[in-house]
Amino acid sequence: MKTIQKHLKTLGVLSALLLGGHGHMQGLTGDLGAHDPGLFKDGDTYYVFSTGDEYYGNGNIQIRASKDLKNWEKLGTVLPEKPDWIMPELFVVPNLWAPEVYLKDGMYYLYYAASHFGTNESAIGLLTNTTLDPKNPNYKWEDKGMVLRSKAGMDNWNAIDPARLDTPDGRAWLAFGSFWDGIKMRELDPKTGLLLDSNPELYKLASRGGGAIEAPALIERDGYYYLFVSFDRCCAGLDSTYKMIVGRSKSITGPYLDKAGRDLAQGGGGLLLETTGRFIGPGGQSVYQDGNRYLLAHHYYDGDLMGSITLQVTALQWDTEGWPAVNPQDYGVAP
Repeated sequence: MKTIQKHLKTLGVLSALLLGGHGHMQGLTGDLGAHDPGLFKDGDTYYVFSTGDEYYGNGNIQIRASKDLKNWEKLGTVLPEKPDWIMPELFVVPNLWAPEVYLKDGMYYLYYAASHFGTNESAIGLLTNTTLDPKNPNYKWEDKGMVLRSKAGMDNWNAIDPARLDTPDGRAWLAFGSFWDGIKMRELDPKTGLLLDSNPELYKLASRGGGAIEAPALIERDGYYYLFVSFDRCCAGLDSTYKMIVGRSKSITGPYLDKAGRDLAQGGGGLLLETTGRFIGPGGQSVYQDGNRYLLAHHYYDGDLMGSITLQVTALQWDTEGWPAVNPQDYGVAP
């Protein structure tokens, strides 16, 4: 599960707070303390939305911006206070988690999670805006309320880590999930961004039978849908074992298979990135199509900065069979 609360229990987190979350490798500069980054572009500016910190901005989703994907500036939080629907549903939650942004017909849909750590007492909420630029006079996040709710003792899934993708037939889909029975999917109303009542089916995309899996990200490329997830232990600073896994499918609802043909719903998955040098526990990923390239944004724990939370952005590479890989040079490894 993904929350700043866990960070405060490790020396790595304390160093992140003391150092301001700044990193300095691979050309990225500025404020890089983004956990669970969701990357999107508006105009000539890239924005990263990330998990909130209960000691900053009332725990709301954080925003950073960059013109070149290299130098990042912290812009504050999306809202001054948490949305009103959260207290009646979940009582007090210290911070909001794992945002993702999607653009549809000129409207930006920002999905995020509210949860009690270690349980599936969780919910996914939605905000909308016509611009991501805080300087735009039309900039205003509108609270659209709760999208999805999971309850302890009732559901075998967890309503966190949302990721939306629409298909060419005009339908909209939301992947989500963490631990329990893994990554699930529901169909959305493409205009409201809320659940489509006419299709109550809960699709199973990936699972480790209760093991550590979370943070779905979805893209479409050359007739395949790609599902990226994070395996293993997050949020433990230098002890983190997070890694990124990928599978693909001809259908957005699956089955998602890895390169060896194993079904992610049965514990399969091909390795995309694991701990490499100072890049410890990479995960919490987002994938954004930027023209002809696909940008992977994720966090890691910097081994040279006592495990501080650090943002990384890299362009995916693709082999002749259409499988993604990271650029090893972005992780200090010679090609």
